[in-house]
Amino acid sequence: MTELKVLIVDDSPFMRKVFSDVVDMDSAFQVLATACDGEEAVKMTIELMPDIITMDLEMPRMNGIEALQKIMETRPTPVIMLSAVTDNGTRDTIRALQFGAIDFIRKPDGAVKLDIRQVGEQLLEKLRIVAETIDKGPLRLLPAVVEKAAEKASPSLASSAPLVSPVRQSVEEAKEAERMAAATAEPPLDKQSAGKAASAAREHPVEEKPASALSEIDKAPRLPRRETEVRRNEPPARPSASASRKLPPALDRPDSLRKPVKPPVAGSPAASAKKDAKPPVRQPGVAIAASPPAASAAVVPPISAEPKPTTSFTQIVAIGTSTGGPRALHEVLTGIPADFPAPILVVQHMPPKFTHSLAQRLDSFSSIHVREATDGEQLETATAYIAPGGKHMSLTKDAFGKYRVKLTNEGPRSGHMPSVDVLFESLIGHRQLKRYAVLMTGMGSDGAKGMKALLDDGAQTTIAEAEQTCVVYGMPRSAVELGATTHQVPLQSIAPLLVQELKSRKT
Repeated sequence: MTELKVLIVDDSPFMRKVFSDVVDMDSAFQVLATACDGEEAVKMTIELMPDIITMDLEMPRMNGIEALQKIMETRPTPVIMLSAVTDNGTRDTIRALQFGAIDFIRKPDGAVKLDIRQVGEQLLEKLRIVAETIDKGPLRLLPAVVEKAAEKASPSLASSAPLVSPVRQSVEEAKEAERMAAATAEPPLDKQSAGKAASAAREHPVEEKPASALSEIDKAPRLPRRETEVRRNEPPARPSASASRKLPPALDRPDSLRKPVKPPVAGSPAASAKKDAKPPVRQPGVAIAASPPAASAAVVPPISAEPKPTTSFTQIVAIGTSTGGPRALHEVLTGIPADFPAPILVVQHMPPKFTHSLAQRLDSFSSIHVREATDGEQLETATAYIAPGGKHMSLTKDAFGKYRVKLTNEGPRSGHMPSVDVLFESLIGHRQLKRYAVLMTGMGSDGAKGMKALLDDGAQTTIAEAEQTCVVYGMPRSAVELGATTHQVPLQSIAPLLVQELKSRKT
């Protein structure tokens, strides 16, 4: 195997030294250079052309995500992110994985029991996975998956810069609208001018416009806009003047890809804003348009009624994935329609806390509901359940015949917790359900034996992601070699195939 050159990027001189020593311990790798921020990393990547990059998330001048995106645009290179175990750290790590990073490790943190030795072992393990994959052929990097998913969730996001979050963009638009309004507003009248204006208004009253004479913009109902990212404890931004002229993204989507628009919950910022809203102040000579009646909602096509998630179903889907999985899951789950007639159980090899951020991120882009699973919760259709990091997830049936999630902590299986094999094997014996299993990109063989046992038990469909789209063709290869699959298809074909298979067997 050829010695692979590694670029280490971190703003801490101590961490650069630690990771350099760790990498140099393995004769398969050589530290090519170190960079102290994202700008330097991008420049060195173009000039030195490293084989692998380790990238810190939080750095001055240019952070890890910004540097990652520039690298993927200019010279795509396998990147392993270094993530802090914080709320912001986990969310940014999931974004990085979807923007093109191949994997990540957790940096030492006082909140978790990780020492330098453990972090070093994890880094070498990730580097060896990348090296083994490179040795088998060119590494497949899929940086465009997130952009496609964003386009499905909201057409406006596809044309915006990927680094600008929708929340921040809305705030900036609102500020710009306020500046424009202030610049064009007429100065207040003095007492004498105000008296003349009032007399003129009495002599020549202005008739109020009937509802039918209102402009299309005035009549359009203000529906809540679904954002793809929501910051905690941040009040909702006011839409700009230009944004108010656009239909909400939900109305631009096909009926089968819409989530129902929920009314504001009592006590939420939206409900409080509605409660505290003050009636408009009438000014002399200015007519106030009447509030549009309920019938004016006909101006905007109403959202068609769609089936609500139900606990009654006859089909179920189970998905397993590992390295490269967040982007693969993004592609598949965003292709599932809102009326999907089955629950989806998902195992993604990932540590605790990160699975929660992954579920939130996927939910913001998907038409179905996506959430981290909790022990004992009842399964519903059109919902994907992500197994929490550090827990095995199984399917169980209660005394009333309802299907529920079961989370256990009996230790790793084949080095993984959660394990795909544990999930797949839990579906064995439930022959009253039509069962569908999917294995996607990932190192190793987790899930292959469980898929074979499930197929032998009468599962309807077992799908392996094709080698041509896998970031790491390990888990799917093991299933194929074991004779456990009925279909081998590229990533972009998995969601359509699942929809077709379930539809054909719905009755």
